[in-house]
Amino acid sequence: MSDYVIEKVQGFVESFLPSMNLELVEIQYRQENTGWVLRLFIDGPEGVGVDQCARVSREMNTFLEVEDIINHAYTLEVSSPGLERSLRSVADFKRYTGKKARIKLRYPIDEQKVFIGLIGESDEKEVELLFEDGTSNRFLMENIRKARLSL
Repeated sequence: MSDYVIEKVQGFVESFLPSMNLELVEIQYRQENTGWVLRLFIDGPEGVGVDQCARVSREMNTFLEVEDIINHAYTLEVSSPGLERSLRSVADFKRYTGKKARIKLRYPIDEQKVFIGLIGESDEKEVELLFEDGTSNRFLMENIRKARLSL
């Protein structure tokens, strides 16, 4: 059910966000302590404001009402990914080249799984991190479990 909802919502959101000069960063649909939550994270070249989140929320509410794909109570949240946004694609790493990031690996390198540094060059296979001591390391995209911008 969750995958179905995410797939339908993603198709709809990606059809209208570009016209608002926005992009979809992430969709979460899960049960939490307070009940079911459908959470959309959106971003744009200049960031995201409250007005943009409200507009996307209105569009989503209309879509969800008409399509009736969720048959129980839920909460819809639309927000920016924040200052420590997730990095999920090569495009994300390229967009934030030179910014500080925290990368957590699936498999350790020299018994270490978490690395923090500035994002260097990246491509479909690898991401480079530049460390404070002047060294760098390249990480295979397939070994990255989680990556996010870091303050």
